[in-house]
Amino acid sequence: MCGIAGYYGTQSLSPSRLEQCLSLMGRRGPDGHNWIERSLGGDRHGYLLHSRLRIIDLDSRANQPFLRGQGHLCFNGEIYNYLELRQVLTRLGEGFATESDTEVLATLLSRYGSEKIDDCEGMWAFAWLDASGLLLCRDRFGEKPLYLFEDETGIYFGSEPKFIFALLGRKLPINTDHLYRYLVNGYKSLYKPRETFFVGLQELQPGTWLKIDPAGHHQSQSYWHPTFDQYQESLSFEDAVSATQAVLVDSVRLRLRADVPIAFCLSGGVDSNALIAIASRKLNYQVHGFTIMNTDTRYEERDLVETTVQELGLRHTEIPIDHREFLSNLRRLIRYHDAPVCTITYYAQWQLMAAIADAGYRVSVSGTGADELFSGYFDHQNFYLQALQADPLAQGQARENWRRVVAPIVRNPVLQDPDCFIKDPTRRDHIYLDAATFAGFLKTPWQDAFQEKQYSAVVLRNRMNNELFHESVPPILHEDDLNAMYFSVENRSPFLDRRLFEVCQSIPTRHLIRDGKAKAVLREAVRGIAPDAVVDNPRKVGFNVPIFDYLDVNDSQVRDQILADSPIFDHVHREPIEQLIRQPHLPNSQSKFLFYFLNAKIFLEEFA
Repeated sequence: MCGIAGYYGTQSLSPSRLEQCLSLMGRRGPDGHNWIERSLGGDRHGYLLHSRLRIIDLDSRANQPFLRGQGHLCFNGEIYNYLELRQVLTRLGEGFATESDTEVLATLLSRYGSEKIDDCEGMWAFAWLDASGLLLCRDRFGEKPLYLFEDETGIYFGSEPKFIFALLGRKLPINTDHLYRYLVNGYKSLYKPRETFFVGLQELQPGTWLKIDPAGHHQSQSYWHPTFDQYQESLSFEDAVSATQAVLVDSVRLRLRADVPIAFCLSGGVDSNALIAIASRKLNYQVHGFTIMNTDTRYEERDLVETTVQELGLRHTEIPIDHREFLSNLRRLIRYHDAPVCTITYYAQWQLMAAIADAGYRVSVSGTGADELFSGYFDHQNFYLQALQADPLAQGQARENWRRVVAPIVRNPVLQDPDCFIKDPTRRDHIYLDAATFAGFLKTPWQDAFQEKQYSAVVLRNRMNNELFHESVPPILHEDDLNAMYFSVENRSPFLDRRLFEVCQSIPTRHLIRDGKAKAVLREAVRGIAPDAVVDNPRKVGFNVPIFDYLDVNDSQVRDQILADSPIFDHVHREPIEQLIRQPHLPNSQSKFLFYFLNAKIFLEEFA
């Protein structure tokens, strides 16, 4: 895990810009930094900058930019199956001077160019520079970021926008349209268009590579072509469970490869418990779990966490929610993110990462992706009822299970009707809840209707894949990466495994939910490994904190900070904000909007 940046084009970058960029990369890589320049014929120059966080092969021999053959590699991430790839390459006559995954990737690129990228299992963003030009690439699910900006001289790239700004010598203008999208539609809308919070700044798409030759010609291609609607209708529930367990255990095994200790994020949910239980009971790893303890009874999971700790014999650290200096800490976080924070959950998760780093860990493991692969959200229950329309008997039983298990705990007003998507399969207002109201808070008329990509003929499966590739997982990965990197910690997500994705795509829709419980296949895959109390718990809790838990609006100084003159009031009417902070309690959608407003306000103050 590292920071990367660079430039490829006709301009010569000054040493001061290069040093400024490296100085900003220290949190991503405190264990060494370097840069190289290559002249590539004519007037074209290539620059690679790297800061290292040592995880595999801690020796300086694995530092980057890494030279192999005629190419230099700048690499952020991990190739988890590097040992298997190394064995193949060794049989082909390749020799190795390090024990690193970096050298394995550099050898693949030196020998095959882009042809063997799909053989890698891992998370990565890399730049490979040789006589044929520049090759940029990003992992399948977008776990590792890679931002791009192109002008008439060439292309700038980096793990964070600030790296590009340093090399460019200026900040880019704020993309107010994207800021309005965040304010009105929320974080799930951010990765639907190919836009960022800065004009002209884009991210390389996950699962793709981009080549630029010495003449400046571009070629871009997807190296991963996932298939959808590949359900094996004859696959039994038991066989789906068996296949899931086998692949998930191996995914965790690969992601335990490190030359430093690994910490685990622990909640009361089945996702983190599945990973921890597999690591502890199947792979004999000495697990240290870290939990943010919520004080809100709607989201509190202490009993389930304590059950896991006791049954698995875990070392465990509790982190209480710290409400102090919320606005100043939020400003610090936004400065580092170069963007508004997606949800208040990730303000709390930042505190979790601080505790993991303070305990001496350089790697954390989280359960990102399980809800989207196995069906874990409350609306999935309603979409499941819609999917069973061809089988009235099964649908009737599922509706009865919904009334028994889901109805008492679901809070979204749209989803309290079990038949909402039977009546209208296209209905999506529960995702952009109250968006029209929030659009009315803006001084400029703005709207962006809900859109989704077509992946599957089954509405539920289509929603799950949109969440995986566009709505839920991309912003979560963005926050996971930045919060961890703030403290020089690498975050790993075992559910985001290509093989596990393929297994999940083979599971018939009818197996996804059983007895009113979502993620039925995952639950049974870890039954007997994870505690039964967790496996059998139907609640989808997640981590959430009402905004007023952090924001004491009864304090006049806090109110004055919120309403003080700011560029945000060139865009948002002041009166609705005054009304929101006068309320004793806010519904969930309004609580989220107030958090979005605070983020947008600070972001404009810092970057406009």
